[in-house]
Amino acid sequence: MVEIKPIRKISGELVTSIGSKQLDFQHSNLDDLFDKFVIFIDGSPNTVRTYRTSLKQWFIYMKEKGITHPDPDTVRQYREFLKASGKKPTTIQNYIVAVKRFFEWTEEEQLYPNIARYVKGAKIGKNFKKDYLTSKQAKKVLQDIDQSTLIGKRNYAMLALMLTMGLRTIEVSRANIEDIRTSGDATVLYVQGKGHIEKDAVVRMPEHVEEALRAYLSERKASDLKQPLFASTSNNNAGKRLTTRSISGIVKHAFISAGFNSPKLTAHSTRHTAATLSLLNGATLQQTQELLRHKNMQTTEIYAHNIDASKNPASSQVDKAIFS
Repeated sequence: MVEIKPIRKISGELVTSIGSKQLDFQHSNLDDLFDKFVIFIDGSPNTVRTYRTSLKQWFIYMKEKGITHPDPDTVRQYREFLKASGKKPTTIQNYIVAVKRFFEWTEEEQLYPNIARYVKGAKIGKNFKKDYLTSKQAKKVLQDIDQSTLIGKRNYAMLALMLTMGLRTIEVSRANIEDIRTSGDATVLYVQGKGHIEKDAVVRMPEHVEEALRAYLSERKASDLKQPLFASTSNNNAGKRLTTRSISGIVKHAFISAGFNSPKLTAHSTRHTAATLSLLNGATLQQTQELLRHKNMQTTEIYAHNIDASKNPASSQVDKAIFS
């Protein structure tokens, strides 16, 4: 007979240990567990929201399968279930990462062993899902924006900034006028990056971008430096901060207006464009990494890999052999 020993109380319920497994996932208060887990990950609201969404799928899966004490095979079967459900590799990876982090916490708290430690996520290809613009295409996008209006000046300045400085939509949305500062002999923008709580990253601002921003802010007659750098002009939200959704829509509209209508061209393509053109025009991997504020050099190296592949002359040599 297996000895059952009391371990601790969670939400007033006695948690018992059967062997090395303490939690019964069918009867535990999952909301209470998650709230405690949130303290462990110490993430931003967006990070917490992502983990909550991902873990919800895991708990739904266990409930539907009647699983009370999962083991490593359960996590592997869950991964295969996600694949069979048609989930994208990036989605599967996010879901599995959430499960792995959750069981790191349960083991640290002596609630449940880390059953996901050696389970791999989904294999993700080393190619980006979005395309980038060539220098000629980027120039056309900017040239086709009518700068005779306040909206036009704003959109031109925003697209110029995103295409040259590689900012994410959330970083553009968070920017304030006061974030334009000087460093050494250059104008820079202080950026609050993804997952950061402060504007602790500095990106050098090209002269053309600064001129476009000054023209926009002058036309807008912005006086309060704490105002958002890019503001809405709609009747309901005039002067308020542009949302990431609005920014994405403005970028997409500019692409389509310039004749570049593709599902693989989105607001995130501006970041790919900045990275690719940076490397193509002589910047080192380290300089491009600093521009994009990548934590890992491997992420930046993907751009270099794609550039090398595009320069491969093999197909042209075959073309000459056949058609010359």
